[in-house]
Amino acid sequence: MNGPPLTRRAVLGGLAAAALATLARGQAQDAAGVRSHGGPGAVRSASRQMRGMWIASVNNTNWPSAAGLSVERQKSEFVSWLDLATSRRLNAVFVQVRPTADAFWPSPHEPWSQYLTGVQGRDPGYDPLAFMVEAAHRRGLAFHAWFNPYRVSLQPDPAKLVPGHPVRRNPGWGVTYGGGLYYNPGLPEVRAFVQDAIMDAVTRYDIDGVHFDDYFYPYPIDGQEFDDADAYARHGKGFADRAAWRRHNIDLLIHEIGRRVREEKPEAQWGISPFGIWRNATTDPLGSATSGSQSYDDQHADTRGWVRKGWLDYVVPQLYWNIGLPVADYAVLASWWAKAVAGTGTQLWIGQSVYNAGAAGQPAAWQDPAELSRHLTLNRHHPGIGGDVYYNSGDVRADRLGAVTRLQKDHYARPALGPVLPRLADGASPRQPVVTRARRTNKGAELTFASEGRIEPRLYAVYRQERAGPSGGALGEAGRSKEHLVAVVPGGRGGQFTDPAGRPGMRYRVTALDRANRQSRPSLWVS
Repeated sequence: MNGPPLTRRAVLGGLAAAALATLARGQAQDAAGVRSHGGPGAVRSASRQMRGMWIASVNNTNWPSAAGLSVERQKSEFVSWLDLATSRRLNAVFVQVRPTADAFWPSPHEPWSQYLTGVQGRDPGYDPLAFMVEAAHRRGLAFHAWFNPYRVSLQPDPAKLVPGHPVRRNPGWGVTYGGGLYYNPGLPEVRAFVQDAIMDAVTRYDIDGVHFDDYFYPYPIDGQEFDDADAYARHGKGFADRAAWRRHNIDLLIHEIGRRVREEKPEAQWGISPFGIWRNATTDPLGSATSGSQSYDDQHADTRGWVRKGWLDYVVPQLYWNIGLPVADYAVLASWWAKAVAGTGTQLWIGQSVYNAGAAGQPAAWQDPAELSRHLTLNRHHPGIGGDVYYNSGDVRADRLGAVTRLQKDHYARPALGPVLPRLADGASPRQPVVTRARRTNKGAELTFASEGRIEPRLYAVYRQERAGPSGGALGEAGRSKEHLVAVVPGGRGGQFTDPAGRPGMRYRVTALDRANRQSRPSLWVS
């Protein structure tokens, strides 16, 4: 999402306007789509939807806001991002924990990130990843660890890396390109090392997802060549050309690390947020009716192939363009991706560009506060679209034009449970919880609940049934009632929730969810 020498805001944020030359060159998933686990009486009305936001650390884009902040300030800032997510009724954060061949945890493979202390390799005095995961879970948010596989540095000089850095120990691993430094994806030893560095975090921390963005081979720069000729001479025999060999290298990375993640942590969600265009139909009949840059050719990333082969649990194409943009129409691409995932078992969530809303230089559509909301309305016509992830958290907070507030009002009036991966749908769910107390207080309807059994719940979901009056009242026809998901609260052996809107005549029941978002049978109704 972020890339040297410019941030993602400049690289992709301007594609709809400032980079049109580059472009020219080249569900809501409800209960009907997810098993509810629990047989007769199981809740079938719960909304299932990914609602996430990206928190970028490279160049101190979002967090930490600056290098060298105190531990207390870093923690406070991160908690404020989580509070933002919960206030906007999101249910996941995607946090960049390895932005430039470094680490936001004590890694035996790569140095501490300079974006923590200002000095690469300097211990920040605590374990940021452990803190972040625990803080997210304490607020009922899923934590997706976001890794950039091959970017080493935003500057090109290996001598400026900390002594002992892998590229300084192995000078042949690095490639200078576009003012930055990259691991060479064509070297098998590099591919193995990158996987080991990432898997260290996967195995040691209670993360809910493993996430890559769109940076594999770097974006093309006119007049520059990514110098991997020596690696191609050694390892490229049998391929039609260097482009085919490069795609094979990235295929191997995706397939191998996906297999390792699923073997080591099967309940973690593994996926990628690629550039939004795989190929244009003018290049490939399987491509989209667009005329922009192509990830298959420019990053050597066969994103459609990974989906069709079942190598990913989810894909989050970055559809950072407005509806109706001729070279990359959001409506065209949303439909194309929905067809691409059909029948694969790969979840489709859409990467949304909050940063375009109200931004100078963007097409007129982005000056309308309803543009983002229209994207989600359009998504409803494609059952294969199971949610959205927003770039980036700073723009979610800025809420220019009130676009995020509008989106929340139109689409996020109530909370949503996270998605269940199809490959995990048949696993055991937590035991049915029991509501141990229900009482009315001056703060509302207070519920206390608990769950026993082998599986400790990660979350609890609270449902409220609102009974209509004899004439139906505001709720509809006579004698009918509506059941709504009103809260998702952190798990454990017990939990508590107070509904400030609770009033006489309402009934409640509770379910428990495990780390894969599998849902238990509901508790008995209580009034």
